[in-house]
Amino acid sequence: MAVKRTEQQHPKADGLDLQPPEAVLRFLAEAQIEAAGAVLGAVDSIAEAAEIAAATLRSGGRLAYAAAGSSGLMALADALELPGTFGIPRDRIVVLLAGGVEALNNLAGAPEDDGEQAKRDVADAGLSEGDCLIALSASGSTPYAVAALEQAQARKLKTIAIANNPDTPIIKLADAGIVLATPPELIAGSTRMGAGTAQKIALNMLSTLMAIQLGHVHDGYMVNLHADNLKLKDRAARIVVAVSGCDQQAAAEWLDKAGGSVKTAVLLAAGAGDRKAAKGLLERAGQKLRPALSELEGSSRSQHGT
Repeated sequence: MAVKRTEQQHPKADGLDLQPPEAVLRFLAEAQIEAAGAVLGAVDSIAEAAEIAAATLRSGGRLAYAAAGSSGLMALADALELPGTFGIPRDRIVVLLAGGVEALNNLAGAPEDDGEQAKRDVADAGLSEGDCLIALSASGSTPYAVAALEQAQARKLKTIAIANNPDTPIIKLADAGIVLATPPELIAGSTRMGAGTAQKIALNMLSTLMAIQLGHVHDGYMVNLHADNLKLKDRAARIVVAVSGCDQQAAAEWLDKAGGSVKTAVLLAAGAGDRKAAKGLLERAGQKLRPALSELEGSSRSQHGT
């Protein structure tokens, strides 16, 4: 049986333990950079996956992640930040982690082999048609990830897979398979390193493009953020200033009238009659701020006969 790329020895690994600290760190940094570069080869498949994820959330479905070990940590990091960064409701995001919550204190290896538990986790989460599951596995054959994907398909979910080896079970099974062809790890098989880095970058790209397609980003601003602390409230006000052109004090007032919604505050600052009118503009624009502003501007010109 051919050794998977993620288990092969790195060309610079021979005598690694004899190298001076600075040399080892350079090798590690170079390996991380090389792994990150592998993501560029998966741009098309990431775009396909983002479209599936966006369509799922747009239609009211839930987005679930299923993984074990280091891949599970990468999935968890991406999933937990979606509500705060892009305002996606927390009940629309599901994380299935081999070993459950206990894995956050003890990342044991055995749970990743429990495919039956993965099936139960998918069922217990109530995932069904209209939802989407993202399965991650560096090897591409982790039993937990494979079984979760199989159960998801049996329940008619849309499926996305991310792996660092080609022609592996999860890639073959998924509706959209993302292969991150990272080089062998400097520490053979330690996929928390290069493979994990590439997975995190791919997830960042996937979820950010998904958010853009959902209308949660405008000119690089997170206009659907959930401002639940002082830093984010200040950021929300600065976004309203940047997009609408009003001053900071006015932005804070518009945000208050908008119930904290950046998009609504921008539209109020731009001339929307009230909160209800602003929400109507967003609904007609598919929650995208740019076309909502265009409609508002066009309506204003019409009223003034220009």
